[in-house]
Amino acid sequence: MQFSERRNTTRWIIIITSFVIVLLILWNTYSFFQIFKNEERVKMQNWALAQKKLNSVDPNADVDVELPFQIIQEATIPIIVTEKDSIINTNNIDPDIEKDKVKLNAFLQKLKSQNDPIVMKISEGRTHNLYYGDSSLLNKLKYYPVALLLIIFLFGAVVYNFYRSTKMATQNKLWAGMAKETAHQIGTPLSSLIGWLEIMKADNVDETTVTEIEKDINRLQTITERFSKIGSEPVLENLDIIKETKMSFDYLQSRFSKQVEFSFSAPKNPILVSINPALHSWTIENLMKNAIDAMKGRGSLGIAIESDGQNIRINVTDSGKGIPKKQFRRVFEPGFTTKKRGWGLGLSLTKRIVEEYHNGKIRVSHSEIDKGTTMQIVYKKAKQLS
Repeated sequence: MQFSERRNTTRWIIIITSFVIVLLILWNTYSFFQIFKNEERVKMQNWALAQKKLNSVDPNADVDVELPFQIIQEATIPIIVTEKDSIINTNNIDPDIEKDKVKLNAFLQKLKSQNDPIVMKISEGRTHNLYYGDSSLLNKLKYYPVALLLIIFLFGAVVYNFYRSTKMATQNKLWAGMAKETAHQIGTPLSSLIGWLEIMKADNVDETTVTEIEKDINRLQTITERFSKIGSEPVLENLDIIKETKMSFDYLQSRFSKQVEFSFSAPKNPILVSINPALHSWTIENLMKNAIDAMKGRGSLGIAIESDGQNIRINVTDSGKGIPKKQFRRVFEPGFTTKKRGWGLGLSLTKRIVEEYHNGKIRVSHSEIDKGTTMQIVYKKAKQLS
């Protein structure tokens, strides 16, 4: 408990510290931006003074104008000088804009929005307004905070995905370990039950009773095998998908209420599919049990196997409450369930068995509220040996 609280406190400290650092960087960038902006305005004021100096110099007078010329020539910022709203001078303007009056006036409006004008007093009652834009450096600096925030956001997303993936991987290892341990624990009493079964056979106990107990013991062995395979790469075999599906169907049919009407249809000829029999049996059981739960133990449940070119389709159809269309994909998410009891892992596990272990596809093929649902599995046929 203390470790968990300490870890949460550490996380909050890191989050708050990161937030403060981001604010400081943004504030520093804004201050840097304002310093540059003020320096550019000082340069423009010097340019205005240099221009005024050149305009006031008598061409015949012997006056040193090298410094004003140098100031004007070194300016790289776009400049437009106006007198009574008429453009009288431009500097560092794109030639295409400068030749077009409409574009030039539009560019003037842009400069007006960027900076306040500098008033140049030419003579008594006569003034010019100097409008200037931001330099390329200032424009780049303007977008720096946005780029910084974007980088921080992307970095945060990467860290979050890494943390989430690591957490999910840890949980998967935990569940796999628990499943294997469960299989190991079941194995001990199961071995004892097998011994007792042999004693019952030797004592000539009713054959029907022994047969049914033997079926259930075999089923427990199958369940143990399933749990032991979680987290491991299963061995696939080319088996008759019809026969394997029918065995699981028959087993569950004999153990469910007679209020459920069962039906099974499939092609007469065997169809080979590369599957793991224990995991395929688990898939069929999960779908059938979900269907019976949806019908609340009363209705009709059918499995139909169809062959189509290189694929086979297994349709499991029930007459239950149905699934809303917006939940067609969500039903396969871990933890999603509409039942009051349950972990919501059945269909998630089924999807993993079908798609990750058998390279197949599973989906909600069709569903209508209060009419029923059809779940469909698609497998590729195994290559036939000639």
